[in-house]
Amino acid sequence: MQHTRKEPTVILALLPIVFLIGLLAMNIKIFGTDGLSGSNQLVLVLSSAFAAAIAVYSLKIRWEHLLDGMVKSISSAMSSILILMLIGALAGTWLLSGIVPAMIYYGLQVLSPSIFLLAACFVCGVVSVATGSSWTTVATVGVALLGIGKALGFGEGVIAGAIISGAYFGDKMSPLSDTTNLAPAMAGTDLFTHIRHMAKTTVPSMTITLIIFGVMGIYADGDGSVNQVKEISAVILEQFNISGWLFIVPLVVLILILKKVAAVPALLIGALLGGVFAIIFQPEVVKMIASVPGESFSFAYLSFKGVMMAMYGEISIVTSNDVVNELLTTRGMAGMMNTIWLIVCAMAFGGIMEESGMLRVLAEAVIRKVHSVGSLIASTAATCVFFNVTTSDQYLAILVPGRMYANVYKKRGLKPENLSRTLEDSATVTSVLVPWNTCGATQATVLGVATLTFAPYCFFNIISPFMTVLFGYLKLGINFYTEEEMLEMKKELVA
Repeated sequence: MQHTRKEPTVILALLPIVFLIGLLAMNIKIFGTDGLSGSNQLVLVLSSAFAAAIAVYSLKIRWEHLLDGMVKSISSAMSSILILMLIGALAGTWLLSGIVPAMIYYGLQVLSPSIFLLAACFVCGVVSVATGSSWTTVATVGVALLGIGKALGFGEGVIAGAIISGAYFGDKMSPLSDTTNLAPAMAGTDLFTHIRHMAKTTVPSMTITLIIFGVMGIYADGDGSVNQVKEISAVILEQFNISGWLFIVPLVVLILILKKVAAVPALLIGALLGGVFAIIFQPEVVKMIASVPGESFSFAYLSFKGVMMAMYGEISIVTSNDVVNELLTTRGMAGMMNTIWLIVCAMAFGGIMEESGMLRVLAEAVIRKVHSVGSLIASTAATCVFFNVTTSDQYLAILVPGRMYANVYKKRGLKPENLSRTLEDSATVTSVLVPWNTCGATQATVLGVATLTFAPYCFFNIISPFMTVLFGYLKLGINFYTEEEMLEMKKELVA
């Protein structure tokens, strides 16, 4: 007997979301930050199964249609998956070549007791842009800066706030960051368009943040030494041949970005150039990574092996300084697999929710309350913060709202980069302000400073969501579809 497909109600559409949130809350409590290693992915699989059961038995939708929806949804994220793998390769060769260490070295040189807070924020921003990871930045340079700041007489809350503000600026703006790749993948735009559009709100937010820390530093009364910074710099100089020539590679990638070269070839070129520069500038480091005790091989053999190892797997540069050791570690393509796994599982969940019509019903419920561009962006930001609080995970705070709002933005004539920017301006940066979120809990543990102690001083993280909402209401930096583009999209939908 043929059953007629039914329309989901708002309550029915909310059930998979509630189920997801409930399982994640339990999951975070049990596994904590280890949830990203697999348990969060399994929660998404179980939530997908729950949503599929509702779709099949309550909405009378055939399983084959749901499977098609999942495949289509996962396929839409394939470019992001390719980019993530190349980012892992690029991060490896940029470490091996000394590019990232050079960025860290020169960044540390701007430190001065009289401008410590501003410099701490700036240095963490530089390091985070170079590494693409706020967690790595906070756990390495951030820990060092916290000790220096205390020696200079600054409170641990304000020091941590400066460190986290800079680290999350870099996490947002770096093409190496997983969240910076995740947001445009969910919204339906490309990486470099997302970064260029995000700069419109991020640069003002960071400028205000630096001004605040600059003023606070001027009126602060501190005295001490920067021996720890000098030690880190000395260790980097001892291990690597630091030279301004290394910045040719990032400059080439920047030029490719400005020339609007697609992300995949631009990142591949950057990764390969990093490997070439590693062989030229850091032959001893390459030998150290590739050599096996008791075996002797030619430099050509070791060069090929070392660069390949840096691109596909984990490498560590061992020095006499524990802080530097933690900083000089990358995981290559293999290190991206947990994030890729998470994306695939999340896209499967989103595919079922979309194919069944449940996402559309939830989005339409929001649309009925939204009457302007500003209110739509404000609703998106509020949804992201809600998921950061309820799911305790910044990835899901990007993934779920990204899928919910993608078509809403298109119907309102807004290009997808507006959505991707809002996701980052609200989901990525506010995660660290929530004590039970994985980000908030991790940074509090790493720095030894309670979340609620540093949260009031994370000015960049606080300003960013308000900045994106302000731009929305004032219609500043908003990219609209032209009438011709809207007509073309309607034709494609009809076809």
